[in-house]
Amino acid sequence: MKDNCIKKNIKYNADEERYAMYPKDFNYKMPAEWTSHERTFVSWPVQESMCYPEDHKRVCEGYRALIEAIAEFEPVTVIVNPDEIDQVKSLFEAPQITFLPIAHNDAWLRDNGPTFLCDDKGNRAGVNWRFNAWGGKYTPWDLDDQVAPKILKSFNIKCFDAPFVMEGGSIHVDGEGTLITTEECLLNPNRNPNLTREQIEEYLKHYLNIEKVIWLKRGLSGDETDGHVDNIACFAKPGKILIQVCNDPKDENYEITKENLKILENATDAKGRKFEIILIQQPPMRKYNEERLTLSYLNFYFVNKGIILPTFGESATETDHMAEQILSVLFPERRIRTIDGMAIIKEGGNVHCTTQQMSMGKND
Repeated sequence: MKDNCIKKNIKYNADEERYAMYPKDFNYKMPAEWTSHERTFVSWPVQESMCYPEDHKRVCEGYRALIEAIAEFEPVTVIVNPDEIDQVKSLFEAPQITFLPIAHNDAWLRDNGPTFLCDDKGNRAGVNWRFNAWGGKYTPWDLDDQVAPKILKSFNIKCFDAPFVMEGGSIHVDGEGTLITTEECLLNPNRNPNLTREQIEEYLKHYLNIEKVIWLKRGLSGDETDGHVDNIACFAKPGKILIQVCNDPKDENYEITKENLKILENATDAKGRKFEIILIQQPPMRKYNEERLTLSYLNFYFVNKGIILPTFGESATETDHMAEQILSVLFPERRIRTIDGMAIIKEGGNVHCTTQQMSMGKND
């Protein structure tokens, strides 16, 4: 299936002791998420892979609401297991929602889907990262590891095969050369035990065409992804970062977010700029079956002229309102579209985790 992926020999890479070629060699780079999208991709949930399969109906209702919310702003392509495609199609009426039959094990497309790239002429490409279900936590994942090249082939988009494990939710970029991530995730031995921090940085620079990596320490307490950055911090624009914080010293997130905030306060981006940092207060702690749920407003998703924001209700009503107000002031040109953040959170993720943007460009 990876026959559209770049494998030809062009340049010697001493670290890998083989020949390789990279997106950077062709001036492809990962755009910032707030740039214009051609469409959003979402994978439909698979009951067999769910932590709580008895919640399948509610989770599907949550996905349906999310897909319809995104479709208010831009086209959506839903990845569906082939034997379910007629059933899933019958749930939707909007013409801007289309369906692509691709077999998959799980529904977190941010992590196993392609990372889309563009060059300065508007040509698109994509990176196919290796995927191992967040460090081998869930089996099987063989189908998920094939989703990215199948999407790219379906849209006739050039594919670059990356020789290391990475999930899309573990990174954010500003579009001007800076990437943020966490040590907890990318340096975790359950991903790439044979790679050093420096080697991982070099791969990120080659495949995403970035210049600088800012390493935060840990992700939020209870995050089974081993600290994905899309729950704790993101760029609002170049030179400006949003971070979720905790003010309760008894909460484990207090020290986690305090440490990450200090790193950002002392950091500069690829252009040498100090960051303007905007704080968003975390929602109150919530548990299910004695396990903490990873509630995050930073798991929002940019869409064309809007933002899809998960909110959590009940004890979180006050912080829900605060988060919506902060984003409304920060992005006055965008409509803040809230969505029930509790619909799928028990499965381990939220809005940003389920989505993958295809930036505007032209097919090769």
